[in-house]
Parts: sequence; C-alpha cells; structure tokens
Amino acid sequence: MDNNSMKNGWWPAWITAGLAGILLAFPIITDGATKTNNAKSPAVKSTAKNPAKGSTKSPAPATLAREPYLGAIVVEAASGRVLFQDQADAKGYPASVLKLMDLLIILEKIEQRQLTLQDQVKVSAKASKTGGSQVWLAEKEVFTVDELLYALMIQSANDAAVALAEKVGGTTEGFVEIMNKRAKELGMNNTVFYSVHGLPPGKEQQPDVTTPRDFALLCRELVKRSEALRYTATRNRDFRPGDKTIAMRNHNHLLDQVDGCDGLKTGYYFKAGFSIAVTAARNGQRVIAVVLGSPTSKGRDAKAAELVAKGFSALAATTSAANPAAPAAKGH
Repeated sequence: MDNNSMKNGWWPAWITAGLAGILLAFPIITDGATKTNNAKSPAVKSTAKNPAKGSTKSPAPATLAREPYLGAIVVEAASGRVLFQDQADAKGYPASVLKLMDLLIILEKIEQRQLTLQDQVKVSAKASKTGGSQVWLAEKEVFTVDELLYALMIQSANDAAVALAEKVGGTTEGFVEIMNKRAKELGMNNTVFYSVHGLPPGKEQQPDVTTPRDFALLCRELVKRSEALRYTATRNRDFRPGDKTIAMRNHNHLLDQVDGCDGLKTGYYFKAGFSIAVTAARNGQRVIAVVLGSPTSKGRDAKAAELVAKGFSALAATTSAANPAAPAAKGH
C-alpha cells in the first residue's frame, strides 16, 4: 500500500472487514450493564418482567397460585354429583392437604385389623428432624396412633406424618407407594404423591401433584367414616401432656365460620399457594368443596365458604324441582 492511497481514504477490503469485525465484537459499555452490539435485536423478545441477564427465556412462575384460585370443585358427598366446577382438572400442588390420604390409609388399616388406634409408634431420628409445621417429636418418644392422628389433622404436623408413615409402610418410601396405589384405586388419575407430608420438594425431588377433581374423590371416601371427621372437626387439643405440652389449633378456620362444617384440611407453601378441602353437612345433606392454589388464605377461605353455600343452593334447587309443592286446595 502507498502513502497516497492511504491519504485518499482508500483501504484494502481485507483491512476494512477486519476492523468491522473487531468493532462488532467489542462490547459497548452502557449504564450499569455490559451488552454486545446485537443485544437489542428485535428478533428475540423476553416476556419476563425481569429477565436474567443474557437470557431470552421467561423464568418459571414463582407460584402456581392464581386469582381467585388455580381450580375448584363442589360435589355432593353421597352421589359424587358435581354441583360446581371451574378448572377442576387443573394440576397443582396440594401441600398439606395431602395428609388426608395419610388419614384414609391409616383408618383403612384399622378397619382391616392391621392396626389399632392404641398401637404404639416410636419416633425415629428421621421423623424428629422433619421441619415445617410440627409437634416437635423427639427421637425415641412413643405415642399412640390416635394421638399422632390428632397431631396430623389439627396441627398439620409433618413429623407426625413421617412417624405414622414409617409405622404403617416401614419407610416413608413404602408408605408413598401405598398412597399412590390407593389414589389409582379411587380414580385419582391425575395425582402423584412423592411425599407423606406435602412439604416443598428438596433438591432433585419432585412435587406432589393433584387436581381439585381428584381430591374430591379422596374426600368422598373419607367422609364415609365418622371417625375421620372426629379428627378433622377438632378445633383445639393438647399434645404431649406435661412440661412439653403443645397447644394445637386447627388451621381450618371454616370450622367456626361455616354452618355444619366438620372438616377437612388446609395446605400451603409458597409455590403451591393456599388450598383447602372442606366439607359441611346440613339437613341430612353433605357437600365437599376443594379449592386449589389461591394467592391468599383469606381469599381461599372466602371462596371455599362461597362454594359450600353454592353447593347447598344447588342441592336445594334440585330437591325443589324433584318435589314440586302440591297445588293449593280450592275453596267452595
């Protein structure tokens, strides 16, 4: 290349291409962030409100909860007739509501004479270390099945769930197998259990999954047993009398707010949202409502109470239609 060519602004093509490549690759420093020249390309759009740097994919939702719920259903307990449904097959995480399956399996074992309410349960190290809602079981403590069932239903005690599961299934894994087998027998075809308590899954663990419709099937089976309702309807009870007494309080506030309510169970963790399976009986009729994945406990309870009322109204309308009032007698 001669000096005149450079003065006239002429550059060989290979130099021009090389410089362009360097400029394109060199990062442009903006206010607080580093981006490449093509970072603002309209061909790639992120739908996330706060996408991670360098990512074009939306992050997984922080919670499955939706307003007013992920899904809900109301059924007549005796017949299973659906009185109301809204996204009843939506899949969500039941959280502690799944302890109703623990209760059903244990009561069935008692019916089958494989277990009694007075059988002793020795607390294992694993049970004693289970977190979340609990009654602070200590390793080698001994309680009856009856006492632990109250802890399971009133306090929603995860340590009690593990202790009972190990008593019946040998291990928690063995009990989970029993849970899933029973779920299939009940027709809960969109339900898979991975835990005995419903806690959020740990690393490399799967979350428990169900639907409102599936859980209504479980609840229908449970309410056939008055002893199940004895546990779910108990509002307050002391656990472990003595110096280490736990004053248990039922998490189901609808027991005091809804006429005829005698169960069943609430559940919550952040990603699952707030859920409830509730039942009430009035004038010889019983309804079951399941609300899965509400954003708040107050919203869940309000919707559940509303759905119970809607269920009884539907039953009343059906009864009136089936038994119309006799025509008034004419006077002479």
